[in-house]
Amino acid sequence: MTTNQNQNVVRFITAGSVDDGKSTLIGRLLYDTKSILVDQLESLSKTKHARVTSSDAGVDLALLTDGLEAEREQGITIDVAYRYFSTPKRKFIVADAPGHEQYTRNLVTGASQSDVAVILVDATRVDLDTTPATLLAQTKRHAAIVHLLGLRHVVFAVNKMDLLNFDEAVFNTIKIAIQDLCKKIGLSEPTLIPMSALLGANVVTPSKDTPWYKGPTLLQWLESLDTSPQSEKIGLRFPVQYVARQDGSASDDFRGYLGQIESGSIRVGQKIKVLPENREATVSKIYLGNRSNHEHTSNEVESAQTGESAAISLAEDIDVSRGCLFISAEDANPPTLSKQISADLCWLDTEPLSLSRKYALRHTTNTIGAKVKVIERVLDVQTLSHALETHPLKANEIGRISFVLQKPIVADLFNQSQRTGAFILIDEATNHTVAAGMIREAIA
Repeated sequence: MTTNQNQNVVRFITAGSVDDGKSTLIGRLLYDTKSILVDQLESLSKTKHARVTSSDAGVDLALLTDGLEAEREQGITIDVAYRYFSTPKRKFIVADAPGHEQYTRNLVTGASQSDVAVILVDATRVDLDTTPATLLAQTKRHAAIVHLLGLRHVVFAVNKMDLLNFDEAVFNTIKIAIQDLCKKIGLSEPTLIPMSALLGANVVTPSKDTPWYKGPTLLQWLESLDTSPQSEKIGLRFPVQYVARQDGSASDDFRGYLGQIESGSIRVGQKIKVLPENREATVSKIYLGNRSNHEHTSNEVESAQTGESAAISLAEDIDVSRGCLFISAEDANPPTLSKQISADLCWLDTEPLSLSRKYALRHTTNTIGAKVKVIERVLDVQTLSHALETHPLKANEIGRISFVLQKPIVADLFNQSQRTGAFILIDEATNHTVAAGMIREAIA
């Protein structure tokens, strides 16, 4: 994918508590950008599940994203609903994440695939009688998760301002609370937009009810974002996912190493190192896409970039298997071969973290046995401070955990690479994905 293509596509997720208006907001974006087909509108206008409707749309905008029958019956979003729309300036892929605490794992999944987070805050549910005003716990949790996952752009959409007469003083009070939240969890200075998703105020078009607000609408803000690839903090990272061999005669022998380039680039003739064995080799051929057969000469290229799936052939006959990692032979900041790591975890399972249980840690294309060494700290979502006494993480809790691994992994830190610095934790007994992890320290 070229830089221009990357720049033209915005992947964002909406987050926030239940009934903050996430699905209605996305419905409004789809409706006002004319991304809804006529038959969809007619179907929704006749639905027996209609709840609150937009006065000008005549349909329940939330139903445009609440696709599951269970969601429509319960009035909540359960799964991550992906929708697509475009404007003359950009293309958008939006994930409507569940607001209910029970489905936090779905939020983590959606956010991990996004560059941008739109965190909704229901202005009517903020406690304005405290100093600073008190935000909902789920709003704090989602902001903390967005920060841990390293999303590049974050906006807080202060929704339902129409129910508070678009009061500037109320907005400013909520703004102070959000700024305080961001400071405590380490988010950069936030962008805030007062809006009404139901009425469309400051979503796509500016609202006459907020003459005191001089900033962009949500769509204007999304269209203005710089989503071009960031300058690489690390060089080539190519985890080998599969080894493909061409059956046939000796003269027709072919071996290609398949995977996705997680960072950097690779070119024919380049000297690489294969980790963890630390052996050097030379790139002889590169094929893009799923086709690794050397007969597909039209698919052979001289180089490949970050995000592209490729099959790599080497000039030397060395031992390479699934789980190996290709890096540049001249890498000045190579990953660490680590048997002990410290990581931030977002716990997703109903069963709490066990100090005695063995887990499977899935990192890039490797799966390694892992055991908890120590619970370093646990985040108190209410106070946004770390608990004085640690305890095993429970569902939706966030903490810093130290692990001892069965064998070393080739690890980068998460702030260097969100691909090779992240992992998931699997309970070997149930095969459930129990946590998402971000590596903060790798000990050689």
